[in-house]
Amino acid sequence: MKKFSFLLGLLAVSCLPMHAQMDASIKLNEVLTDNQSSLIDEYGTRHAWVEIANISHSTYNIRGMYLTTDRSVLDKSMSVPERVKRMSIIPNGDARTNLNGRQLVVFQLNSQPAKGSLHLAVKVDPSKPMWIALYNGNATQLIDSVTVPVLQADQSYARIANNGTPNDWEVKSGDRVTLGIQNMTTVSESKIEKFKREDPYGFAMAIMAMGIVFLCLALLWIFFTLFGMFMRHQETAKKVINTQPIKPITKTVEKTMEVGHKTGVILQEGLKTKGIDKEVYLAVIGMALQQYRDNVHDVESGVITIKHHDTGWDDEYSQMTHFHDPVMPSNHQAPQIPTGPELK
Repeated sequence: MKKFSFLLGLLAVSCLPMHAQMDASIKLNEVLTDNQSSLIDEYGTRHAWVEIANISHSTYNIRGMYLTTDRSVLDKSMSVPERVKRMSIIPNGDARTNLNGRQLVVFQLNSQPAKGSLHLAVKVDPSKPMWIALYNGNATQLIDSVTVPVLQADQSYARIANNGTPNDWEVKSGDRVTLGIQNMTTVSESKIEKFKREDPYGFAMAIMAMGIVFLCLALLWIFFTLFGMFMRHQETAKKVINTQPIKPITKTVEKTMEVGHKTGVILQEGLKTKGIDKEVYLAVIGMALQQYRDNVHDVESGVITIKHHDTGWDDEYSQMTHFHDPVMPSNHQAPQIPTGPELK
C-alpha cells in the first residue's frame, strides 16, 4: 500500500511541470463585449464572446477549466466550492476544446450552457470595464486574465499578434475583428518562433545547416587554391630575377629608347641635327643669353697672342741624319732659324 501511494505521489509530481507548461500555453486572445453585428449563434442570437488560443505547437485540451468575470474569486481565503460557484466550467464532450498547436476556440458569454458546449453563463456588462480570467481545472490557479475597457459596438479587445506577452493588447474596430483566426494586426512574432512554426520537424534547419557547412568548405577550397597559385607565381618571379638581373635589362631598354628617340629626330629634322632636338639648341642659346645678361660670361681682351714655339719641322739636318751621317766641316755651323719678335 505504501509503495502504491509513493508511486502515485511520484506520478503527481512528474505531472506538475507538464501542467505548468500547458497553463503557460493557453491564453485569452480576444474579447468582444457589445455584439451588434458580429458572431451569431445557431439560434439567431448574438452574445458577447471570448476567444482562447493555444500559442504553442503542442496539443492541449482545455476542458474542465473555468472562466469568470467575478473579481471576488481573487480572494485566496475563499473556499474552492465557493469559487467554483462564481465561475463557468468549460464542459467535456466537444472536440473543439482539444486545441492543436496555434489553434483557437470561441466561447459565447451571457448565454446558457444548455444551448451548447461553447455557451457559458459568464456575466458581461458592456457599459462597464470588465475583468475576465481563465482558471485551471482545480479552480485555484489563475492561468490568464485581462481587464477589458468599455468598448463601442462590435469593437474587440485583442492581444497583439498572438505573442502571449502580458499587457500587450489593443482595441480593434469592427472591420478589424479577427474572430476565430490569428490576430495578425501587428507582426511581433520573433524570427525564431516563426521558423519553428513553419518548420515543426526541423527539415529546413537541417538543410540550411548542411548548406552552410558546404558553402564554408567551398570558400576555403577557393581561397587556398588562389593562394597556392599566387605563391607559385611568386616563386617563379624570384627565379627569373635571380637568373636574369633587372639592371642590364633596364639599361638596354633605356639605350634602346634613346636610340629610337634620336632616330625619330633624324627622320623628322634630317641628318644635320644628328638626332639632337631643337629644344636642346634652344636651351643652350637660352643659357648663353642668360649668362650674358647676368655678366657671368668670359671677358675677352680682343687681342690675339701668338707665342713662338720651335717645332723643327724645317730642320734639314735633322731630316737628313735620318738617312745618313755626313762628315761636317770643322768650320761649318748649323744654320740658324730666324725667330721673329713676339707679336701682340
